[in-house]
Amino acid sequence: MRELLFLTFLVSSWLLIPRADSSRVHQTGLTCGSSQTPESSASKFMAIMDTVSFRVYDQGWAAQALLGSGPPMYALGQCRRDLKPADCRTCFAEARQVLSHCVPKTGGRIYLDGCFLRYDNYSFFRESVDPALDISICQAPVLGKDGQAKVAEVVANVTKAAVERGFAVGGGDGVFALAQCWATLNKPTCEICLNEAQKKMQECVPAAEGKSLFTGCFLRYSRRKFYNDVVPAPQIQDSKNPKEKPGTWMIVACVLSAVVVILLILIAACLCCKRLATQRRVSDSCGASPGFAFFAGSSFSYDLLEKATNNFDPANKLGQGGAGSVFKGTLNSGRTVAVKQLFFDARQWTDELCNEVTLINGIQHKNVVKLLGGCIEGPESLLVYEFVPNGSLDQVLFDKNSENVLSWEQRFQIICGIAEGLAYLHGDSGSKIIHRDIKSSNILFDENLNPKIADFGLARCLTENKSHLSTGNAGTLEYMAPEFVLKGQLTEKADIYAFGVIVVEIVCGKKNSDFIPGSTSVLHCVWKNYKAKTITASIDPTLHGKFTVDEASNALQVGLLCTQSSVTLRPSMSEIVQMLTKKDYAIPSPKQQPFLNFSGLSVNDRTINSTTSNLSSNGRVSARSSFHSTTSSLHQSDDLAVL
Repeated sequence: MRELLFLTFLVSSWLLIPRADSSRVHQTGLTCGSSQTPESSASKFMAIMDTVSFRVYDQGWAAQALLGSGPPMYALGQCRRDLKPADCRTCFAEARQVLSHCVPKTGGRIYLDGCFLRYDNYSFFRESVDPALDISICQAPVLGKDGQAKVAEVVANVTKAAVERGFAVGGGDGVFALAQCWATLNKPTCEICLNEAQKKMQECVPAAEGKSLFTGCFLRYSRRKFYNDVVPAPQIQDSKNPKEKPGTWMIVACVLSAVVVILLILIAACLCCKRLATQRRVSDSCGASPGFAFFAGSSFSYDLLEKATNNFDPANKLGQGGAGSVFKGTLNSGRTVAVKQLFFDARQWTDELCNEVTLINGIQHKNVVKLLGGCIEGPESLLVYEFVPNGSLDQVLFDKNSENVLSWEQRFQIICGIAEGLAYLHGDSGSKIIHRDIKSSNILFDENLNPKIADFGLARCLTENKSHLSTGNAGTLEYMAPEFVLKGQLTEKADIYAFGVIVVEIVCGKKNSDFIPGSTSVLHCVWKNYKAKTITASIDPTLHGKFTVDEASNALQVGLLCTQSSVTLRPSMSEIVQMLTKKDYAIPSPKQQPFLNFSGLSVNDRTINSTTSNLSSNGRVSARSSFHSTTSSLHQSDDLAVL
């Protein structure tokens, strides 16, 4: 069936190629990759080419990514800017049909005199040169000495102009030239590509025509004028010539085009309805629409953030997550920021980017990471946060090689800071925001070791007329509340459970999942000591007794209150803040032992049921995005990302 669909795709592509002027559809170079992809590559190629086609016909170029289960696929197509819309469509249709011969290779690129098309299994949009694949093509006859000098002059002029505008043509005295960079390159990388292409093309002189086919640009000179003087913007439809009468092939092409367009419109309508429904759910629950128009901060240009991170240099990388990476950057003002680079598909736009923008936009609290702005231009979208320099709680608390052990005063300050930040999110901010992924790696430290809550990719809003949300399991298992694990019911009490686990980890200096002799988890050990009235025995021995007994005991008792199985028995965050900060506050006794989730059970104690079948092998459930931390996710269906 897949082969039949692909054959249909090839035939329809050939039939839809208008038999117009073919001077710009001459094939100059075709390169296919050396390795092969799985069987699904043919269907992926068809899907991504359909989307690229629409955008190329609309704006003259397109860069797309197909993400999801299996290997990703990226594609870039661009017409020469001097082409008329009909010629652009003709050239791209020819390029698409010829490039399909590379499937199922992992990648391929084709140069036609009027356009360029490439696909690959990695993001190549910023590549400008590749010595292994960049070539020049020369054609006889030979120019005279005067012609050689003129070639150098004309090529230099168009190269210089193209660096500024991305495209340029020029000529005179029998020599003409054209230079173009792909639209995904910035000015520095465009200049690098064209300069190298110019050097390479010098190998053709004194030939009468030469072309440089480079990874990020195209350069050509000739004795004849091969380009158009008028540079109209590519449009989907042309103005019709009333004197022309359509031939048989045109009628067939129009019929096929109509069928294809109707099918694509139906598919697009379904996708739009699905996306609007998702956005409506977010809007209904949060009272805000997802978009950068609601930034309390500012919008940044892609080039500015690219420069700030030194072209996203791996040396500046702070962390890697399922939705992208976080880089340290320095703005022109000298301010240091954290830039979150998102590679998202249509579903991730609403689930992750929307959540982070809509939920924490405008939040001003000393214990919540501040969103400064963002950028939705360029190959991927970017979010800009305040830079938090001292790492995360798990790095500081659980680093066995660290010489600096957190003092009790620092630990208690961290516990109180997290509590105040969560209390703010749960109501003091004006909206009830449920973080849904509170864990030690999502607590960051500023220069004074003040804690800041980060990563709102999984967060949700709870409106006043709802007691809970029903949602799929997502988060980190060892911090997940029982009602969320077993029933998918989400309230602010899920955050409170996770906070209780963090409190116990901070006081005990151990991860909840660590093995404790005689207990199934650190929580279980604390509960046993509490019942035996020896709760201080659970306190981190690396403190060597240097702690305030009342504060430490109260903190552990609060941790036990927060981790009770019953939702109604857990206190609110505002109550917890008072328990920790008011010395005369009467802290109630926990009535239930902590819920021991699956990560805290020994092999003999575990009960395998339908709930555990949803868990991934590393103990996490659909953990999506991460900020300064690493998470993993379950496979999702392939989705197209418009870059």
